Amino acid sequence: MALTLPSNKSKQRLPMNHQEKTVENKGEELETRVDDTTNPADAVEDSSEDSVENSVEDSAEVEEENKEEVEEVDYQDKYLRLYAEFDNFRKRTMRERADLIMTASQDVLVKLLPLIDDFERADKNASDDAAAMQEGMKLIHAKLESTLTSKGLKVMDVKAGDDFNVDYHEAITNIPAPTPKLKGKIVDVVECGYKLGDKVLRYAKVVIGQ
Repeated sequence: MALTLPSNKSKQRLPMNHQEKTVENKGEELETRVDDTTNPADAVEDSSEDSVENSVEDSAEVEEENKEEVEEVDYQDKYLRLYAEFDNFRKRTMRERADLIMTASQDVLVKLLPLIDDFERADKNASDDAAAMQEGMKLIHAKLESTLTSKGLKVMDVKAGDDFNVDYHEAITNIPAPTPKLKGKIVDVVECGYKLGDKVLRYAKVVIGQ
C-alpha cells in the first residue's frame, strides 16, 4: 500500500489572518524597543527642571510667609499705638469734663457777687424809712433779674385764663371755676416758671378751675 506524503506547498500555505497577526506583533515589538531606547539625558533634564521649579515655589512660599509675619507685627504695633492714643484722649476728655462741671457756674456766680455786696450795704445802712428800704429792694431785684436774663434765663408768661399746658405748667390743685369760661383753664399762678433758652428749668405752678 503506497503512502502519500504531504507536499511542501501544503506546508507553506498559511492563513492570511495568521500572517497579519504576525506583522502586527513585529510592529509592536519595534515600538517597544524604540521606547526602551529613549535618551536617558532627557529624563535627567526633566527631573532637574522639576527640582528647580519646586525650589522656586518653596522659596516663594517662604517669602510670602515672612511677609505675612511682618505685616502681622506691623498691625499689632499700629493697634497698640492707636489704643494708647485713644486712652490718652479718653483721660483728657474726662479731665476736661470734670473741670467744666466744677467751673460751669463760675461766670454766673461772678455776676451775682455785686448783688451780695448790695445786700450787705443795705444791711449796714438800715433805716427806719420803709419807703427807702422798699426802693432799695426793688433796685436789687431789678439788678438780679437783669443779671439772670443776660445769662439766658426767661420768665414764663403765664396768667389767669390761659389754657393749661403740661409742657410748661404744673397743676397743684383744682378749685371750682369762678366763671364758666375758666373751666379747665388756669385760675391762679402760685409760682412763676422759668426757662433757660428753650429748656424748662421750673414749671409754673398753677391752680386749675373745674
